[in-house]
Amino acid sequence: MKLAAFPKCFMDHIVVERSMSLFDWIAMAADLPIEGVEFHHGFFETLEANYLERVRSALEGRGLAMPMLCCSPDFTKPDPGERRQEVEREKRMIDVSAFLGGGYCRVLSGQRRPEVSREQGIRWVVECIRELLDHAAEKRVVLAMENHYKDNYWGHPEFAQKRDVYLEILNQIQSPWLGAQYDPSNALLAGEDPIELLERVSHRVVTVHASDRYLKPGHTLEELRSSEDSVGYAAILSHGVVGKGLNDYPRIFGILRQAGYRGWISIEDGVNGLEEIRASAEFLRPLMQA
Repeated sequence: MKLAAFPKCFMDHIVVERSMSLFDWIAMAADLPIEGVEFHHGFFETLEANYLERVRSALEGRGLAMPMLCCSPDFTKPDPGERRQEVEREKRMIDVSAFLGGGYCRVLSGQRRPEVSREQGIRWVVECIRELLDHAAEKRVVLAMENHYKDNYWGHPEFAQKRDVYLEILNQIQSPWLGAQYDPSNALLAGEDPIELLERVSHRVVTVHASDRYLKPGHTLEELRSSEDSVGYAAILSHGVVGKGLNDYPRIFGILRQAGYRGWISIEDGVNGLEEIRASAEFLRPLMQA
């Protein structure tokens, strides 16, 4: 297994404020005990060839891989033309991932819009992901569908946040170019057991986000779910060092190892700074090597 990191602590700095560049993140990551970095699709200033060449050179110069591009396609948009745009945008992100040497590109279902039924949403999502498979195969990039909570910049939670919806979509698409991106914390946020989900998808896991979540004192998961339509992560949530929160990582790694998983583990915490990413890496290394 190899270790990467995603800069949760710098999302707004890179995506919204543009006070920090993708190159700044690459330079900072080079001082961490990791082998790779993950990007969000919003990190890129442009998708022009010269810019992407500079990104690839920066990665190579720092000796870092970019294993997965975290994209957030929204396939539950009611307008078919807008869904087509989302498919084409995801194809472009697959191209970018391949260009930067990544073997994986994240795919989501979309937002859980009140006006979209479960049946309709599942049909749209399955149709859109199937349209991506040939392109993914051509580029040799595996789509990784995450059991997601919510993209930072969406107005609604993930359509497939609940395990039954997530599994129904995943199980309808049996292809070597679609696998599971597993994040145990997102199962917690759905009010479900992360271990039970992993046992259901371990044979299809292709990428893993290592994160941990804490509820601030005096709050509950039920309270979180009642406020989940706020933009961004709810205020009662707290991120922190992996291994010190609610997730049972020794058991998670035991299941992954039993399933033969040897892929990337990416730290998706460090909201309070780089030192939390470093501490998370120190916790994860022994589990990865056991």
